Amino acid sequence: GCAAQNLPVTKEVVDKLTAFVKLLSKWNRVYNLTSVRLPDDMVNRHIQDSLIVLPWITGPDLLDIGSGAGLPGLPLAMVKPELSVTCLDANAKKTRFIQQVVSELDLQNVQVEHQRAEKYQPESPFHQVISRAFSSLQQMQKSAGHLCLLNGEMLAMKGMKPTEELSVLRTMGYIPQVLGLQIPGLDVERHLIKWTPSGATNTA
Repeated sequence: GCAAQNLPVTKEVVDKLTAFVKLLSKWNRVYNLTSVRLPDDMVNRHIQDSLIVLPWITGPDLLDIGSGAGLPGLPLAMVKPELSVTCLDANAKKTRFIQQVVSELDLQNVQVEHQRAEKYQPESPFHQVISRAFSSLQQMQKSAGHLCLLNGEMLAMKGMKPTEELSVLRTMGYIPQVLGLQIPGLDVERHLIKWTPSGATNTA
């Protein structure tokens, strides 16, 4: 999968990604972390899907809101160890899983926070805030816009192009950029929506 995306990863990184899939498969049988059951499908639909946005991850820090099973935060942190990643989720069983992965795989560039995005108050805002199927674009901005630097980037990973959501975001004064993505070997629509918090003329 990494080769198909032309990602220059080491064997150590591939081993960590593999170990992550094994842990996800094991925990998923008890905690129902994802509807994807088979490890091979997890590689395509979770790992490759997470890593497809890597060219747009500039850091130096990234907040993954509604991280769930650590997606896309954990795969991005494994492939880009110089990136500081914070995985945020309000579901305790999911943050416990993420913490277990961090501990077992010794991911020193990952922090885990059990909190709702609306109530999370970090010491300083992040350069990039990302979500994968978190909510609507407008809700993401309202819930987590305060967590991003004004000149930073909000990044929303979507399936089909969210035309109606884009229109609403524009009426709020933001200027979204839409990028079509293709996951090798997976015949599905994927889009990355980017906008800058300082692009707002109002936040109503």
